[in-house]
Amino acid sequence: MKLETFFEKFEMFADAPNAVAKMRELVLTLAAQGKLVDQNPEDEPASKLIEQIEKQDSKTYQKFDKESVPYQAPPSWIWVKLGFLAEIERGGSPRPIKDYITNDPEGLNWIKIGDTEKGGRYITSTQEKIRKEGLKKTRRVYPGDFLLTNSMSFGRPYITKIEGCIHDGWLRIHPPRQITPEYLYHLLSSSSVYTFFCKSAAGAVVQNLNADKVRELPIPLPPHAEQKRIVAKVDELMALCDRLEGQQQEREEKHKALSRASLARFADAPTPANLQFVFHPSYTISPPDLRKSILTLAVQGKLVPQDPEDEPAEDLLARLVRELTPEQSRSQAAPLPLPPAESFQYEVPESWTWARFRSVAIIASNLVKPDEFLDFTHLAPDNIEKGNGVLLPCRTVREDKVISSNHRFYPGQIVYSKIRPNLAKVVVVDFEGLCSADMYPIDALIDTFYLQRYMLSESFLVQAVKMDTRVAMPKINQMELNAISVPIPPLAEQLRIVAKVEELMKLVDALETQLATSRATAANLLAALVAELTGTPNTGKVSVPASTGTGTGRRGRPPKS
Repeated sequence: MKLETFFEKFEMFADAPNAVAKMRELVLTLAAQGKLVDQNPEDEPASKLIEQIEKQDSKTYQKFDKESVPYQAPPSWIWVKLGFLAEIERGGSPRPIKDYITNDPEGLNWIKIGDTEKGGRYITSTQEKIRKEGLKKTRRVYPGDFLLTNSMSFGRPYITKIEGCIHDGWLRIHPPRQITPEYLYHLLSSSSVYTFFCKSAAGAVVQNLNADKVRELPIPLPPHAEQKRIVAKVDELMALCDRLEGQQQEREEKHKALSRASLARFADAPTPANLQFVFHPSYTISPPDLRKSILTLAVQGKLVPQDPEDEPAEDLLARLVRELTPEQSRSQAAPLPLPPAESFQYEVPESWTWARFRSVAIIASNLVKPDEFLDFTHLAPDNIEKGNGVLLPCRTVREDKVISSNHRFYPGQIVYSKIRPNLAKVVVVDFEGLCSADMYPIDALIDTFYLQRYMLSESFLVQAVKMDTRVAMPKINQMELNAISVPIPPLAEQLRIVAKVEELMKLVDALETQLATSRATAANLLAALVAELTGTPNTGKVSVPASTGTGTGRRGRPPKS
């Protein structure tokens, strides 16, 4: 396959993660392998460049064995160490640097990492200058020099177009005239070179590149004329990648606008007809956004119609008070007043009402010693996916080596993590076990799954986060949780809401699986085409990730890890 054909088929794998970035990397890989442009037998071979450098700089070329190079380059090319081609020196900083910073326009340009542009190639200006007295403690660079980041995000090359000084976070690379600067730049930007740098970096806290290690970097050197052809072709294809990326971004923006309009239309009138627009095949609303919108509509009374025959929510609350057992009444302590009207986030249907969390749920604290329940399932905050109520694999109390007191919970309860309430970790369990003291077992007095869904909604989340005032470890206590406002539908409507949410979440799951399959197919196709073009083994198929689930907290034992 020709590279041009690869670009023509872009739409086939455009859904693959980082498709354009991988295309750019493919271009650089083919350039470094001598597969991007044709070789010209009339070109002066690269060995002549080596002879020129030996004569010019009194250096001795050390030939590479076939086994010591990453791949076989074309016959007219030659492998050479970067240290043979270029001077490589580390920068330095006068101390303390603040004493040398100056506003004098006659000062020297002080080149820092912050003077580079993301994705840029050149350094054209600096934010600061240093006094010339600092020159003795730093490294001077000139237009045409390469600067390689040496710490933190190491291994990123730039070409300076200005004269100045560099600190020890840079390596200066001064190539001879036999190397086309842009060819060396593209080479140093490739993933194979970055992999070499990663293996060469050292440091206990901050990884740094040692200049001696960088000098050992093997470089595939083409004839000088071919270097220029490679640079021209790379620049042409990179410009094409830029256009493709721009088209992708434009398409994504249009899709986002359509998605927002469809969600708004469905929110205003959640009819079956408008639901079709939410799941429109020509554009995709992200599954997390869909789940969030479904829950929002559900707890606002917009997802299912109201039935005038339903028992009003106010009557339901009065009945709940009458039906409390003596033990439940004691656990409720003094009733909280109804939430003030100004605290309501939105208007609810006439048959609904607002109430405090305490009016519809009981926080069932039940601390026990773990050594009496070693074979029980142990549930911790990390066993619940954030924001969707999916239960992850759990282990036993024995396996988790629990030593402190935990809450005992029972089937049918809600378990809610009180730490970091912004993560919305809440699940309905159908088994008995122990949960961390950082969690609350909760008995719902209304429909359990309706309450759980509300606790996953944005309306609940806003209040829970607002209640928390701790900085070091965000946490919501029982009093704060009990004070949260909850919109209460009639009990029959709660059941209809739960059923409708379940139905729609299954559609979202199917959409998510479809998207994952599409992306995996695109990624596999992209990997196969790249392998074919580069002549490297295909590392294997991308598997389709499992759906994150509906977030409904469906009954079922947690899978063991």
